[in-house]
Amino acid sequence: QVQLVESGGGLVQAGGSLRLSCAASGSIFSINAMGWYRQAPGKRRELVAGITTGGNTNYADSVKGRFTISRDNAKNTVYLQMNNLKSEDTAVYYCKVDVSSVMGYWGKGTLVTVSS
Repeated sequence: QVQLVESGGGLVQAGGSLRLSCAASGSIFSINAMGWYRQAPGKRRELVAGITTGGNTNYADSVKGRFTISRDNAKNTVYLQMNNLKSEDTAVYYCKVDVSSVMGYWGKGTLVTVSS
């Protein structure tokens, strides 16, 4: 019904940058909040950044000042610009899209590996 396609993950050296993209397609009537989560090996999945329909954003303390989330409502796409990457940022990053208060969709994840 709704599919999320993530792209932009890969291998990058510490201090480098990556931009993740997540495009939603399918039977979408409207999209509310969008966000990025990540899960590192042996860790629980955590919120990295979120953005509301109106453009209000919130970030995990660990990425504030380094990551920027944005969205293109016309394209049903959310982005995560990641700068000054650190080894501790290594994780599988998941896109999440909320289409209602009771319905949300997850992407399959894209791996970001930061080498030292």
